[in-house]
Amino acid sequence: MTDASLNTEYDVVVIGAGPVGENVADRARAAGLSTAVVETELVGGECSYWACMPSKALLRPVVARADARRVPGLSDAVQGPLETAAVLAHRDDQASHWKDDGQVAWLEGTGADFYRGRGRLTGEKAVSVTAPDGTEHRLTARQAVAVCTGSRAVVPALPGVDGARPWTSREATSAKKVPGRLVIVGGGVVGTEMATVYQALGARVTMLIRGKGLLPKMEPFAGELVARALGEAGADIRTGVTATSVRRTAPDGPVFVEVDDGERIEADEILFATGRAPRTDDLGLETVGLTPGSWLTVDDSCRVDGTSWLYAVGDVNHRALLTHQGKYQARIAGAAIAARAAGDPLLETDRWSAHTATADHAAVPQVVFTDPEAASVGLTLAEAERAGHRVRAVDHDLAAVAGSGLYADGYRGRARMIVDLDREILLGVTFVGPGIGELLHSATVAVAGEVPIARLWHAVPSYPTISEIWLRLLETYRDA
Repeated sequence: MTDASLNTEYDVVVIGAGPVGENVADRARAAGLSTAVVETELVGGECSYWACMPSKALLRPVVARADARRVPGLSDAVQGPLETAAVLAHRDDQASHWKDDGQVAWLEGTGADFYRGRGRLTGEKAVSVTAPDGTEHRLTARQAVAVCTGSRAVVPALPGVDGARPWTSREATSAKKVPGRLVIVGGGVVGTEMATVYQALGARVTMLIRGKGLLPKMEPFAGELVARALGEAGADIRTGVTATSVRRTAPDGPVFVEVDDGERIEADEILFATGRAPRTDDLGLETVGLTPGSWLTVDDSCRVDGTSWLYAVGDVNHRALLTHQGKYQARIAGAAIAARAAGDPLLETDRWSAHTATADHAAVPQVVFTDPEAASVGLTLAEAERAGHRVRAVDHDLAAVAGSGLYADGYRGRARMIVDLDREILLGVTFVGPGIGELLHSATVAVAGEVPIARLWHAVPSYPTISEIWLRLLETYRDA
């Protein structure tokens, strides 16, 4: 910890040193504002140690092998199992072996003072930090306090769940061995990605989905194509079912899951991928008139409603629970804090300035790193219709594009764009298929930039690449 105990007044105090808090601090320091950062766990946060980095390290060899198996001349050489020990070792490297020395050095290199300990609000612009050794520091912010504490996994309060020691996303991404049988409750991003990983590493995966299918926040065909591939890989996907109780009778024994249709499923581990909750329950929100444990509502500069000094950035404001969106918000919040500190009069009036997080409303991109990948930005057809837009969904088979046939034999995929018929711009785009994650930024630019269809015709895709799907979608729209 930086020896800053005598310097207890700062321009900005940031609570939480994940990617979001790091970026707020970096922007504040770049503007010349003195900054303190408080973290109770590891600098780098959920993304670095239990989410983005370890999960994608686990998924990369799975997807690479799947792609290789679809390439003539290579497929026969990659039919064997993955080297589990090597996969897990690579994951450990990418998670920095759950040590944050490098991240701490980077943070301190920005000029921010770092306090390791539990940070709590104690009043307006006031934060107390309780260090691991019990030492307490009292920090005061002249300009702003930024809450960047993120979210945690939610485990439903089922009978027996406490004694069953279930996995959440943290245990799934940091496990030291592969269970022989894994039950996954939930069919969102975490559930589908971890099903992809553990099925490929040799586990027998059973997914229990309360709703109609996987990836319910995307276009329906996305979940259908991912479910089809998981089923072909050997996963047992059960929809319209609910886990009603969980029991583990011995510390190293199996777990038994009761389902509402009366069946009892035996497994070695159970993963609950059933949503997130804000990490605000022990933050001292009550001292500033807010409710502990609540999501924090903010404006487009990420300033908490009803306050002039408190910011909530990233997952904690519930706008878009994605690392890249949190980092985007952090850049916005940092710029807004600096502008307000300088008395910038344009901040409150310029909606399209660098100080407002407009992309959270209309152009949030996401890639699900399953096999096949699923990627989307903006609105689905159902969302656009509910919002009252006059729209048309334009679909095309990705397998019909020349580049997909070169990418893999037997390529399966689908693309959709949602066209606002009144303005002739795109409100949303979805791709599903091998290798489509890298297509998404072009769609994000089109949606966020509100590029007219007439101009998209002049964005010429290279041949023969999968990005030629853009031309096929435009032709389909023109000819409808």
